[in-house]
Amino acid sequence: MQLMIILDGTIVTVALPAVQNGLGFSQSGLSWVVNSYLIAFAGLLLLSGRLGDLLGTKKVFLGGLVTFTAASLVCGVASSPETLIAGRFLQGVGAALASAVVLGMIVGLFPAPSEQARAMGIYSFVSAGGASVGLIAGGVITDAFGWHWVFLVNLPIGAAALALGLKLPAGQPGLGLRAGADAIGAVLVTSGLSLGVFTISQVSEETFSGGELALYGTVSVALLTAFVWRQATARRPLLALRIFRSREIVGANLAVVLVFSAGFGFQFLNALYLQRVLGFDSMRTGLAFLPAPLVIGTMSLFFTAKLTARFGTRRVLLTGLLFLGAGLLLLSRAPVGGDYWTDVAPTLVIQGFGMGLTVPSVIMRAMSGAAPEDAGLASGLNNTAQQAGAAVGLAVLATVATSHSNALLGEGRPEIPALRDGYSLAFLCAAGFVFAAWLVAFFALKDTKRAAAADEEPVSGAASEATTATAV
Repeated sequence: MQLMIILDGTIVTVALPAVQNGLGFSQSGLSWVVNSYLIAFAGLLLLSGRLGDLLGTKKVFLGGLVTFTAASLVCGVASSPETLIAGRFLQGVGAALASAVVLGMIVGLFPAPSEQARAMGIYSFVSAGGASVGLIAGGVITDAFGWHWVFLVNLPIGAAALALGLKLPAGQPGLGLRAGADAIGAVLVTSGLSLGVFTISQVSEETFSGGELALYGTVSVALLTAFVWRQATARRPLLALRIFRSREIVGANLAVVLVFSAGFGFQFLNALYLQRVLGFDSMRTGLAFLPAPLVIGTMSLFFTAKLTARFGTRRVLLTGLLFLGAGLLLLSRAPVGGDYWTDVAPTLVIQGFGMGLTVPSVIMRAMSGAAPEDAGLASGLNNTAQQAGAAVGLAVLATVATSHSNALLGEGRPEIPALRDGYSLAFLCAAGFVFAAWLVAFFALKDTKRAAAADEEPVSGAASEATTATAV
C-alpha cells in the first residue's frame, strides 16, 4: 500500500501537463489534481487513526486500500476535470485510512526492537524506491499509453496488496464505534482547509470578485476556528489541545508545515517548468527529477540517523534547511534557454541533500518532544502538518506563479519568458518558506539533554514517517 501511495504521488506529477491538455485545466485549476488529494489526506488522518482504534487497524487498512484502488479507477476513466478531482479526493480518503494505521500495524507485527528496525528499513526503502520508480514510470506510461494509465496502473498493485493484506493477522480488536469518534471535528477541519485552499487558488483567476474571495476566506477561518473550539470542548477530540503546550512540538510542526509547503509546491511547479519552459516531454521530465529522490533516499536511509546521533537533530536540521533553501534559490536563477545539466540537475542534488537531512531530523524532533502517552497524538499531528502544509503551500506557490505570469503576458511579454519568470518567483517564495523554517528551528528548538538523548535512540515511528519526503 505504501508503494502505491508514494508511486501515485510522483507518477501523477510528471503527467500533469498531459492532464492539463487532455481535460482543459487552467494552470491554477490544475493544482487541484494534487490539492484535492492532499486536502482529503490531511483532513481525515486524525479521524482515520481514531477509526483504527474503534474498528481495528486491519479493517481500516483494508478499507483504505479498497477505497484508494477504486478511486484510481475513477481517475483513470475520468473525462472531465470535475470527475478527476472527485476521484483524487477519494484517493486521499483511502490514503488517509491506510496511512493512519500502517505504522501501528508494523509495530504490532514486529514487537522485537531488532525486527522492528528491519521492518522500518524495508518500509523506508519501499517509499524511497516508489518515488524514484514513479518519476520514471510516469514519463514512460504517459508517453506510451496516455495520462489515464498513470492512475490505472494502481489497479493491479492494489489487487495484489489486497490479497496479501487479507492474510495479515487480525491484531487487537477495536473498541467499537460506541467509544466515539469526533466526526464533527473531521468535517470542520476538512471543509475549512478545502475552502481556504480553494480561495487561495482563485486569487489569480477572474471567476470571483475580491469581495467574494474575502467572504470565502472568512468562512474558511471561521470553520477552522470552530474546529479548534470543538477540540477544546469535545469529550473525545481528534486533536487534544494539550499537546500544544510543548514548545518543541509546536516549533517542530511549524517547521514541518513550512518545509512541506515548499517541497510539494516545488515538485508541482518544477514539472511544469521542465515541460513548458525547457520543452521536455513526459519521459524526460521523469528522468530529470531523479537526482532529488535518489539523494533523499540515500541520505535518509544511510547517513541522517548517524549524523543526528553524533551532532543532534537541531544542528542537522538547521544544516539541511540551508542546503534546501540554497537549492531553491539557485533554481530560481535558471534562464529561459538554460541547460538541464548545468542549471537544474545540480540544484536538485543540493535540494535532495537538504531534504534528506531536514525531514527525518525535524520529525524525530517533533516526536521526541511528546510524552510517551501522547506519542500517537504527536504522530497524527505530524502527519496532518505534512499534508496540510503541502496543500496550502501548493495553492500559494501555484497562485504566485500564475498571477505573475499573467501580469507579464498582459504587458506583452512572450509566453515562455513570462512562464519562466512566474515559476522563478514561486521558487523564490518556496526558498522563503524554507528560511522561515530555519528561523523557527533556530529559536524554538534547543539543544537540550533530552533531545540529545532522543537522538541516540532510534525513534521507529518518526523515522519511518520521514519517508513521506521521498515523494517531494
